[in-house]
Amino acid sequence: MLTKLLLCAIMLFSQLSLAQNIITSHAIALRGEAKYSADFKHWDYVNPNAVKNGHLNSATTISFDNFNRHAQRGLSAPDIEILYDTIMVDNLDEDNVLYCLVCESIRYSDDFSWVEIKLNASARFQDNQPVLATDIAFTFNKLITQGVPFFAKKFKHVSVQVNSPSQVTFSFAKPDKALLMDLLSMPVFAEHFWLELDLSEPINTPPLGSGAYTVKDFKMGQYLIYQRDENYWAKDHPTQVGLHNFNFKRFDIYKDNTVMLEAFKKGEFDIKVEYVSKLWKTAYTGKNIDKKFINLEEIPNQNPQPMQAFIFNTTQAQLSDRRVRQALGLLFDFEWTNKTLFYGAYKRSYSYFQNSDYMARGIPQGRELEILMPYKDQLPPELFTTEYNPPKTNGSGRIRQQIRQAIKLFKSAGWNLNQGKMLNAQGEPFKFELMMWQASMERIAIPFKENLAKIGVELELRTVDIAQATNRLRDRKYDMIVHSLGGGVHPSSELRLSFQSQYKDSTYNNTGYSSELTDLLINKIIEHQQNLDQLKAYGMALDRVLLWQYLVIPHYHSNSYRIASWDKFSRPAIKPRYASGLTTWWFDEKKAALLPKRNALD
Repeated sequence: MLTKLLLCAIMLFSQLSLAQNIITSHAIALRGEAKYSADFKHWDYVNPNAVKNGHLNSATTISFDNFNRHAQRGLSAPDIEILYDTIMVDNLDEDNVLYCLVCESIRYSDDFSWVEIKLNASARFQDNQPVLATDIAFTFNKLITQGVPFFAKKFKHVSVQVNSPSQVTFSFAKPDKALLMDLLSMPVFAEHFWLELDLSEPINTPPLGSGAYTVKDFKMGQYLIYQRDENYWAKDHPTQVGLHNFNFKRFDIYKDNTVMLEAFKKGEFDIKVEYVSKLWKTAYTGKNIDKKFINLEEIPNQNPQPMQAFIFNTTQAQLSDRRVRQALGLLFDFEWTNKTLFYGAYKRSYSYFQNSDYMARGIPQGRELEILMPYKDQLPPELFTTEYNPPKTNGSGRIRQQIRQAIKLFKSAGWNLNQGKMLNAQGEPFKFELMMWQASMERIAIPFKENLAKIGVELELRTVDIAQATNRLRDRKYDMIVHSLGGGVHPSSELRLSFQSQYKDSTYNNTGYSSELTDLLINKIIEHQQNLDQLKAYGMALDRVLLWQYLVIPHYHSNSYRIASWDKFSRPAIKPRYASGLTTWWFDEKKAALLPKRNALD
């Protein structure tokens, strides 16, 4: 009997092997092939001989009260992810390509129903204990049971099996290459540290990691210092060569951006990425800039951009009508704002996949039209006849045409302008709140508020701290926020979190919008990650459907990184394709010696 069972098992395995091709590799690409071969020495955009020395002093206005970024309350420390290595890592030259780090290699079936991970025998936690297969399985189960809810929902059809101390297998009841790769990007927790801790709760002491840095010193909500681990197990690993070039990385917490900028100019910290164009044009002045102790650079950025916007919470009754959302969007005068407030620094965004091949330009044609035609009755007629573009003004600030159009749209939605107030049939005024957690957005919102007042709409501006904003986002207690959606070189499975019905209650679905059509389009995007022609058609179709729902009032984007830095750094000759390259810089002792004495340490 045992012999028969064994023969059956062998036959079944043989049949499965014939049905599947088994790939063994150091890397995996969502589309196409990985750029770097198994024997590569380092990324092309790093300097493998970069000096490892000195301090990198940074600052932020976002405070912190714990060291657990997976906690379901509180705010985790800045850059806390650097404590942990992940199973595989990406790089800044490729989109959705992973290379082994904690793993030595992976084996997977070409139907993506399972992946086997062979661990790197050198992988260590920061207490020099080896990373084992049981740690991988423990991390996965910990995230499933105690992590943020979307992780459990996303990986609910995945199971894990430890095969040996150095091998672990994940199986997928619903095979999905993108999901498989998301799993391979997972950080690795030390079971012997986290076993008795609740991952959903904040922790107030630094956790045990496996990465290149440890926490040297901190004061909650005031500062944090990371120290480079001289014994980091992967310091010579090809994915890590040329990175982690500073002995210390310090973050100081400021409560006010203006104070933070003045502190930077005086030399309290080393580097500042500036997101506010007015400050970049007007506030970066003073003797340290005149004497070239501080460099002001605009590094080209042609990366695909997400849709930064005023985002409507469409689950709020007064914002549930598409016509109302369209009307409100007419009152944001980008051309005036860009000229008056931004010194012409920005370009208007008009796509959830800005600067990519997936922008829905023109009108639907070819395969995209075939996809959308069966749903024609469910979609606005103009989607098929008109290219979507945000409203455009002449920049003078006089928007009478937009005002008339907005009033007409409100009227069609059951609202009427009466004695300076926009009222519904019950005589209730139209008013809503814009929640912000960056004070710099107020100057953009104030002219918008003033324009809304011209049609009798009351907008309340409320700026809250990031902790309060996070809680309100979780509870969906907001009308409108400033945030970003979409983006990426290619549309990906991440769109599920923002727009699919099953994630409608998640923090990531800022609009609260979903439909059977968007569900279908996103599923097709996930299904066709390997077929770029189909992916383009479904990506453009999704972009177009979302745009014509007026879920957001599009903002703008910049084609450069604005970086101010004290002249103490050097960098590789090659910039990575998809980033500014800051992670590849290093401390230059000769340059630093020419700087005046500062409080920031070199």
